[in-house]
Amino acid sequence: MAILALSVIAVRILFPLPSLDGRTISATVADTASTPLGQAVAADAATHPGRSGIRAVTSGEDAFAARVALARSATRSLDLQYYIWKRDLSGTLLFDELRAAADRGVRVRLLLDDNVTAGLDPMLAALDAHPNIEIRLFNPFIIRKFRFLGYLTDFPRLNRRMHNKSFTADNQATIVGGRNIGDEYMGAGEGLLFADLDVLAVGQVVGEVSRQFDRYWASRSAYPAGRILGAAGPTELGRLAAEAARIRERPDGERYVEAIRKSALLGQLRQRTVPLEWAETRLVADDPAKGLGLAATENLLFPRLVEIVGKPGSSLSLVSSYFVPTEAGTETFSLMARRGVNVSILTNALEATDVPVVHAGYVPWRQAMLKAGVRLYELRRTGRGQHPNRRGIRRSGSGDGTAIGGSATALHAKTFAIDGKYIFVGSFNFDPRSAKLNTELGLVMQSAALSRPIDEAFTGGIPSLAYEVKLDEDGGLYWLERRGKRVIRHDTEPGTTWFTRATIRVLSLLPIDWLL
Repeated sequence: MAILALSVIAVRILFPLPSLDGRTISATVADTASTPLGQAVAADAATHPGRSGIRAVTSGEDAFAARVALARSATRSLDLQYYIWKRDLSGTLLFDELRAAADRGVRVRLLLDDNVTAGLDPMLAALDAHPNIEIRLFNPFIIRKFRFLGYLTDFPRLNRRMHNKSFTADNQATIVGGRNIGDEYMGAGEGLLFADLDVLAVGQVVGEVSRQFDRYWASRSAYPAGRILGAAGPTELGRLAAEAARIRERPDGERYVEAIRKSALLGQLRQRTVPLEWAETRLVADDPAKGLGLAATENLLFPRLVEIVGKPGSSLSLVSSYFVPTEAGTETFSLMARRGVNVSILTNALEATDVPVVHAGYVPWRQAMLKAGVRLYELRRTGRGQHPNRRGIRRSGSGDGTAIGGSATALHAKTFAIDGKYIFVGSFNFDPRSAKLNTELGLVMQSAALSRPIDEAFTGGIPSLAYEVKLDEDGGLYWLERRGKRVIRHDTEPGTTWFTRATIRVLSLLPIDWLL
């Protein structure tokens, strides 16, 4: 132990965090009413004072197209914060859109969590060297190559991540939701895809998103990339442009770019005809001090969320890709169900989740919730052939909101609807990590038109795409799978092996919920 302690001290001394003294000071560009984006939303915003125009962004292709459209429409500023940004097809093309915007004179600020940036250092350094681009890294790793040493020596800080996702152009339009930047989130490529959900917002709430970005940008966890990364190579930005050009010419890139070009949302954005639901909308976000464990409880997202929406009176429809209710959450959901609230929950089945260990935090609480009357659904792992529309969380038939469905193989959305009145869309999972460790961000909208499709999905699309978990007469679990008119009963967790189930069972006995 003494040797380990000395090693930790040595690493901390040899690789200290850089000083934050002398960081550049910047804030949201506020005077943007005369920009093309400002003029595009001005008339509608004036007729809906105090409200925000909301459009659900449901398919991966539309999610990418919307970001491209905002990047190309911006004339003053782009403010972005993300947990993951990959250097794959969609990630590279979006990096190139930032470069192109900066070349036009747009000020670009990118706040990126440093947990999943391995391999990005040359690209980030090159972008940061552009005179109109500034990049900051949230809770960065000082040792870039052997990051596990950082966890060993600075675990309390590095275990706290910035999970927020927002993309704001000219302080006039923003995209907030569950999607990171990468092919599996944007419907590109042939690998794993995620069913996910964002909202495009204009109007009153955009200023709130911008103000919270400024707080994170100036926080004690946000380090200028130049103080963390090596010097940029002189040809790296040119390589980015060339790499993006090659991607657009590849067969898979051509197909994707063509799908984006044909996107209905992209056309609507260009023609300023996006159908919007104008609703009272509130931003909920964690105090960035949570990234250092210093935020007061009243400044965290979850207490504010409860304060805004209150207690469900008739229904709670919840979708959470990672669902770890813990004893307290299980009791809360069970009490709701016992007093007559229709509680329906969708999460990933074990066969579909991309983080199996999280399933171990969910397993111990299923029976108690089912006994209380909570309805549990677990999304099956689906294939492209089953759902060729590739819509993930898609538009409902009425065109006024969202419904669960599509060809994505795993769930990544984080949303819930209460009493047919409120809907939340954001980055917050119902698990201890989102509640206590990571910083999170989301929007609460008061709108029956936006929330109704989530409720309807639990009687429509979800039962045909998910296993419904049930209790037998002896209190054991079984899973119902509906395929057309057929109902298949599974008495063991479907799509899994005995070894997988045994591993999850062992993990569920360990006191690791606080990490999940």
